[in-house]
Amino acid sequence: MFRDTRRRPRAAPPAEAAPPPGADVPAIRAIGLRKGYPGIEAVRGIDLTVGQGELFGFLGPNGSGKTTTIAMLCTLARPSEGLIEIAGHDTMAAPGAVRRQLGLVFQENTLDGDLTARENLRFHADLYGLPRAALPGRIAEMLDLAGLAERRDSLVRTFSGGMRRRLEIARGLLHRPRVLFLDEPTLGLDPQARARVWEHLHEVRARETLTVFLTTHYLDEADQCDRIAIVSEGRVVAQGTPGELKSVIGADRVHLRTGDDPAAARDLRERFGLDPVQGPDGVSVTAEDGARLAPRLCAGLDVPVYSVTVTRPSLDDVFLHHTGHRIRDGSAPGAPALIAPSGGPG
Repeated sequence: MFRDTRRRPRAAPPAEAAPPPGADVPAIRAIGLRKGYPGIEAVRGIDLTVGQGELFGFLGPNGSGKTTTIAMLCTLARPSEGLIEIAGHDTMAAPGAVRRQLGLVFQENTLDGDLTARENLRFHADLYGLPRAALPGRIAEMLDLAGLAERRDSLVRTFSGGMRRRLEIARGLLHRPRVLFLDEPTLGLDPQARARVWEHLHEVRARETLTVFLTTHYLDEADQCDRIAIVSEGRVVAQGTPGELKSVIGADRVHLRTGDDPAAARDLRERFGLDPVQGPDGVSVTAEDGARLAPRLCAGLDVPVYSVTVTRPSLDDVFLHHTGHRIRDGSAPGAPALIAPSGGPG
């Protein structure tokens, strides 16, 4: 007679349902957060407060400290210094309680391609020790929310990248977390798949009661957040709503292509009192109301104007204003990628 000696996943002991935190308790609070690795200080003193129900974006280029920060917030890395609380629970004093409050979608795909969509969710439920009686209904609910109900019995290795990402979000929501962390949720997806993932996120927020914290280096994604923090070289350099951050820049950008750019620049300076910047493809000025100024410029210049473009301040302009450079891809040596834990939530 043979015994089954295969290693089974360690299930988390069921926890008593904790009462929802009071309205004055932040979903996420971090004070003086620091993290160093050999030869590099990846996070250099970050302070964050994220309210309950917020969609909060952490915007910065690769290598800026985003993934290291989210790893500490999720108890996957120990901070070198600082305090972190998730829904009122200290991550160092009560990591098990914290993990029961959060869901996490990693940068890298962590689904099992040889299991079906439903089996992947069932495996996650076993890790969290969810009551078996409620599982069929909850799994069906999450598959429907992800738009994958008809593919519930398909192997995940047959799914597109966007479908896998939606299934990972559904998996992260299965145990009803209070905070959902998404680390670069659309990285590597094509524009259509990215748009579908964001449609899914908005549907999730409408149907589930939770706070969403996402890291991204895509400006259009940050623009969809309630509030964002701009991070550069391990520090938060600005926080606020996208509108508030753009208002710091204030002025519109008016770009003109003319028949004689040097002469146009001279007229803009002498006749209009502006400070033009001449580039290889035209002349640009900044103004409080670019749409109103543009017709005056066309009528007042002595050179032919071929085109005028008025651009409102963007988050890229905000990033440039606070850091001295535009957001770009890059990676910092020494900081590890965020990887899935080997055990359960306890």
